[in-house]
Amino acid sequence: MKIQDKNTFDQQNVFGQGSANTAFAQYFIGNSYLNPLTRPGESTVGLANVTFEPGCRNNWHIHHAKTGGGQILICTAGEGWYQEEGKDAVSLTPGTVIVIPPEVKHWHGAKADSWFSHIAVEVPGEETNNEWLEPVDDESYSKLQ
Repeated sequence: MKIQDKNTFDQQNVFGQGSANTAFAQYFIGNSYLNPLTRPGESTVGLANVTFEPGCRNNWHIHHAKTGGGQILICTAGEGWYQEEGKDAVSLTPGTVIVIPPEVKHWHGAKADSWFSHIAVEVPGEETNNEWLEPVDDESYSKLQ
């Protein structure tokens, strides 16, 4: 369900908005928020609720890993998009689960007319890191329906 009203979205965003995602702001168009659900060093799996304002999306990026790795997105509120390079974008709604293998170029974010939230699961692996790439251009993004 698309949600433009922030108060309505906050009621459905059960894992909470968290704080402005300033550490990664350079890799996003628009504003995103991060609410860590596990603490680095205390858990073998990193979990965070990521909230995107309408129209916000992250840059194309790749989760690299020698073994294991990748990311899982568990969509929890609002509506968003996920796209792998060379493939059509996939509509994201609450309950959608996206498994992103390592070495796959992709992006994800909110639809233009909806707040969106997902839990990001960083899959454990060896020698894992993210490579941030170019932004998703406005022309391509505006064509998504």
